[in-house]
Amino acid sequence: MGGTGVFGSRLVDGLVATTDFCIIISGRDPSRCEAAAGAVRKRYPAARIETATIDARSVTPIDIHALNAAVVIDAAGPFQGAEPRLAETTIEAGCDYIDLADARDFVARFPMLDAAAKATGAVAVTGMSSTPALSHAVLDSLTAGWRRIDRIEVGISTGNRAPRGLSVVSAILAWAGQPIRIFSGGSWISRRGWSGTVSRRIGDLGDRRLALAETPDLDLLEARFKPRDSALFRAGLELGILHYGLVVLAWFTEFSSIRSLSPLAPAARYFADAFKPFGTDRGGMMIEAAGRDAQGMPVFAGWSLVAEAGDGPFVPTLPALALVRVLVNQRGAIPAGAHTGAGLLSLELIGAEFSRHRIQTATTTSQRRTPLEVALGDSFDLLPDAVKAVHRAGPTAWLVGTAQVEGAQSRIGVLFARLFGFPAASEHVGVRVMMRLHPDGTETWERDFGGRRLRSRLAPSGRARITESFGPFTFDVAVEAEPRGLTMRVVGWRLGKLVLPRSLAPRSNAFESVDGEGLFSFEVPIAVPLLRRLVRYRGSLTLVEWCRR
Repeated sequence: MGGTGVFGSRLVDGLVATTDFCIIISGRDPSRCEAAAGAVRKRYPAARIETATIDARSVTPIDIHALNAAVVIDAAGPFQGAEPRLAETTIEAGCDYIDLADARDFVARFPMLDAAAKATGAVAVTGMSSTPALSHAVLDSLTAGWRRIDRIEVGISTGNRAPRGLSVVSAILAWAGQPIRIFSGGSWISRRGWSGTVSRRIGDLGDRRLALAETPDLDLLEARFKPRDSALFRAGLELGILHYGLVVLAWFTEFSSIRSLSPLAPAARYFADAFKPFGTDRGGMMIEAAGRDAQGMPVFAGWSLVAEAGDGPFVPTLPALALVRVLVNQRGAIPAGAHTGAGLLSLELIGAEFSRHRIQTATTTSQRRTPLEVALGDSFDLLPDAVKAVHRAGPTAWLVGTAQVEGAQSRIGVLFARLFGFPAASEHVGVRVMMRLHPDGTETWERDFGGRRLRSRLAPSGRARITESFGPFTFDVAVEAEPRGLTMRVVGWRLGKLVLPRSLAPRSNAFESVDGEGLFSFEVPIAVPLLRRLVRYRGSLTLVEWCRR
């Protein structure tokens, strides 16, 4: 089904090129099916190609039986908001079924077909595409043997010259601007689809823009891999005008009377096609995971795929191609029932389908130490155990506790304290801290003092030196380890790349140690010349497995 579309036609090509199966191209329009079959026969004169006129909305088990097919593949879409009508009919006919669904709701409902599939002996599989079949195969390989997984991120960026089917455009617009549930910061939260654009490097494609996308992986990554911190999926368009144009449209759904972008699909496709001469036909996929390896060390693993010269649209079809081969040639390898593509096939099996195409993949794995460990070197081991434990708890670590906060000593100081986001004065305030170690060796600290958040980024900068950045300000910090604790002292500062006078630098001698109850304790005084104290906070924290926002 959908064998004339962007993905379906490429799946037909793959089946004809690598098997001797008879392929039936089916759809509602017989002339399109015949045209597609004719094009295949020209490329592959020996191909066994037939056509059938079938409407997935009204097809019956008798119609499926009449095809005498071994497998029915649904590559039509869009699957968002759709019922698995074709899957139900195919299962009732006792025939195996595969689809390329990338719709979160569709894939989530698919297990309800399990009993019917087992009763007829059919194998029914949804999501045999880039997500979730390929993404999970990659992650199974990357994280094999790990003790725990903290963070997962998957991203897909298409080349601007890649073909755009109307069903694909409709699928994206169905969730762009709509609230989507994501697992981030150790809990489920809601964010707007196609928001939160970030830049991510994808192989030799370089940096590509990616925004939050609605896919089955948002549920399945968390369910299968149990990450402690986050499981995110992003997608992006190569050209900035198209990517950010969709960002603006998505924003309008929240602040205007427009409730859905779906009706704009034909116009959006027309507008995007006007920019076809620009950009490239190179697309890619990136997958990253952070956690603890078999030795218990913080580890980062990454996988990238780059498809050259317009071969990107083949990638979503390759997991289905691999599964067809298994179902036909290894009967019984997949048990009867309704399955998702997540974890069904190995990366080795799916990756074997890459060889026909201009597709390059690369895998990286690295262990990382925190900026403080790097800066202190061997002297890090002088620290008390509780202090060392905090700075070795990553890649993601949560701490909770309480603090006492003394506020600024001048009115102008109050303004500066608010500018930097320092906590307000309090005799007793709950504190939550999240520390995230990143693949580049930097570390993010997010502190929450009773709802007031303070965020900084640390990086090693030499022997016994780190930098800590708060927004545009970067502070040079001297660090010293001794048996009683860790001292961190500001010795310089910058605004962007502009070095500021050292005489005007904030005065801070922060100290981390262990209190009388054996808990990690901290004291952070910050003062500015002429303004005196901006803030001073002190308290104790305990490492926890996770902490809700």
